Parts: sequence; structure tokens; C-alpha cells
Amino acid sequence: MERKIGTVLSHVARLMRRSFDEQARAIGVTRPQWQVLSELHRMEGIHQGGLAEILEVEPITAGRMIDRMQDGGLVERRADPADRRAWRLYLTPRGRELLEQLQPLADETADLALEGMPDADKQHLFELLETMHANLTRNRISDSAVQG
Repeated sequence: MERKIGTVLSHVARLMRRSFDEQARAIGVTRPQWQVLSELHRMEGIHQGGLAEILEVEPITAGRMIDRMQDGGLVERRADPADRRAWRLYLTPRGRELLEQLQPLADETADLALEGMPDADKQHLFELLETMHANLTRNRISDSAVQG
């Protein structure tokens, strides 16, 4: 049976998410919460709509997630100085603290997935995945420009 790259990547990603989710659940964090925390750490100050696009959810869904996380003291909305109607999203100190607790769990999950691989292979795999990501991102942007 021929193995397809998309299928293998999907299965590996699902298994990594499942492993991480089990550990994160033990400290009271859901997958959507850790995804929001992680994305805000990478892109603090992003608009809610941009976050929704990254998370691949509807803006109203992202808004509800942010509402709950704001109520929990994990994230905050700040007015966008360039647009009175828009809000930018930021981690709170409590959100950063929670993210620091989650990072070792993410590291453990990655270590488990990469167990037995030589360091050079791990680096090469990462470079290949980054190239794939860049290719698909570039194509998605090009498609949007043509359609827009």
C-alpha cells in the first residue's frame, strides 16, 4: 500500500495532539486554550479575526474563546490605536505562567515523537517541514491574491 505524505503527517499530528492534550488536561487546559495561548505568544497583539483565521474557526467562535479566557485572566483585549472598533489580543502574566507550564509538556511530546532519531535527521525533518509550510503558505497567499 502506498503511503501518502498528507495522511502520515495528519496521523502524526493527531497523535502528538492527543498525547499533549492528555497531559495538558491534567493541569486544567483544553486544546483550544493552549492553541490560543501558543498563538498569542507567537503573535501578541494580533486582531481577533486574524487569530480566528490561524485557528481555522469562525470569528464568533474565537470571540467566545477569548471571552472565556479573558474572564479566566489568561488574555486581555486592548484597544487598537489605529482602529477604534478593533481590539488587539495579549497574554496576561497568568496566561504566560500557564504557557510556561505547558512548554515542558510540549517538549516531552516532541521528544517522544522524535525518539530514536539522530540529531541530523531531526534537523533535516524540521527543515523539510518548514519548506513545505513555506510552499503551502506562499501558494495560499498567491491564490488569495488572484481571487481578490
